[in-house]
Amino acid sequence: MYTHYFQLKQSPFSIAPDPRYLFMSERHREALAHLLYGVGSGGGFVLLTGEIGAGKTTVCRCFMEQIPENCQLAYIFNPKLSVEELLHSICEEFRIGLAPGVSSVKGYVDAINTHLLASHAQGKNNVLIIDEAQNLSAAVLEQLRLLTNLETSERKLLQIILIGQPELRTMLARPELEQLAQRVIARYHLGSLSADETASYIHHRLAVAGSTAQQPFAASLMAKIHQLSHGVPRRINLLCDRALLGAYVENQRQVTRKILRRAAQEVFAEEGAKPSSHWRWPQVAAGVLAGAVVTAALAWHFAPVPRHAPAPLAAVASAPKPAAIPAAKVAVLDRNAVLRQLASLWGEQLPAGDACQAGARAGLRCLQSRGGIAELRVLDRPAMLSLSGDGGVEQLAVLTGLHGEQASVLVDGKQQSLPLAQLAQRSDGSFVTFWRAPRGWRDEVPVGARGADVDWLARRLAQLHGLPPPADNLPLDDAMQKLLRDFQQEQQLKADGLAGPKTFMRLMQLGDNNTEPRLSGATAATAATAALVAGK
Repeated sequence: MYTHYFQLKQSPFSIAPDPRYLFMSERHREALAHLLYGVGSGGGFVLLTGEIGAGKTTVCRCFMEQIPENCQLAYIFNPKLSVEELLHSICEEFRIGLAPGVSSVKGYVDAINTHLLASHAQGKNNVLIIDEAQNLSAAVLEQLRLLTNLETSERKLLQIILIGQPELRTMLARPELEQLAQRVIARYHLGSLSADETASYIHHRLAVAGSTAQQPFAASLMAKIHQLSHGVPRRINLLCDRALLGAYVENQRQVTRKILRRAAQEVFAEEGAKPSSHWRWPQVAAGVLAGAVVTAALAWHFAPVPRHAPAPLAAVASAPKPAAIPAAKVAVLDRNAVLRQLASLWGEQLPAGDACQAGARAGLRCLQSRGGIAELRVLDRPAMLSLSGDGGVEQLAVLTGLHGEQASVLVDGKQQSLPLAQLAQRSDGSFVTFWRAPRGWRDEVPVGARGADVDWLARRLAQLHGLPPPADNLPLDDAMQKLLRDFQQEQQLKADGLAGPKTFMRLMQLGDNNTEPRLSGATAATAATAALVAGK
């Protein structure tokens, strides 16, 4: 309903697990690292827990995309099964042929063991993932432990990953499951996002949805969104989606605090006082979209004033003035100025105002990420970093070069050289950089797409892989996607088969493009950096 109003290509806060919107915080990366470690460590159990909506399934999907080719994967999502039903599901997932009439625990276990031994002889590993594992009974958990008894002198032949809510940890602490708990070789509890990560998460989803106009969520709202959502991604999605709908209904280009409070009362009503029935948006039958818009508009406008209503204007006027803004807040306000410095390395002098919007009009697109210095080394381009300074004061810096173990940064217009270890310690991992794409290049080029961007992608991949030039107007098919995944893996990028900004950057850099600034070596940006320092 509101996507056209906010100039978006699609809804940015859908709770559907769309891989295009994948946002990996530092916690998600650590969780993924634990899963990958478990696969390579020789077997046993790996445990991943987290609150509802914390992103466990997101991490699991990312893990499944990066699993080694020699691994056979079985995935069970609904584990409310008996022992026999679970064993039968495992046989189905691993595509294990069963003899006619097999329906006993022993028959299933014998078939699974035969499959595991045959796979091991072929140099293959078997990984079983069980999602929502807090629903497993003690009997089923014990049977899973028995399945891991089959082993060689080097490793167990079945690795089991249990993913579930926090109560799964409590279950495994029971005395009767002590033997299983002792076989857990890696465990990780996925916490919520920090306030800064919440802001990055929101900006990331808006950017993927195609936001180039004014940001619908002001920076001053981010702390409140984090407070209301507790930093849980799914709660952030629900809250922001409803807030955008409220802003659309009230014809506001930005979400206000009042709109945000009403949205929170609507989506989190069960956690506090239940809103009046005439305020809650009724559930409308699918397909009656026009009726839904009218009903939503009426529900929003005729909502009762929240219990904690804003103070009258007279009270506000007589209230004491707030304290001065802390230095860390002041640094945030300089974000656009620092981004304008960064854009000058691309030869663009952006006007005052929102730098990302101005950059988009000049053909420069903003990319926000939390991959840290390691990802920037791969992308090989300058970026704006958020650094912790003296007394915890935030500093915004432009990373202009990486030379061995030293980094060149621009802080307050002054060039400094810092040890890379010190820079990494002071950075929270977040960064913003620019990328210049040809007209018509989509932020994510999906499978099956055709067009000028797909033609360019096909030619570039063919050139890099030493293949003949392809014809024009070919679709991004399975063969091209495989070349794309291979390239992404070689470049230490997320091998998702989607031609997003980071993939495009590397494809450009490995070609004949010597006009964009880079972190490594002497480039055309060296003179621009010197001019920036000199204030020219």
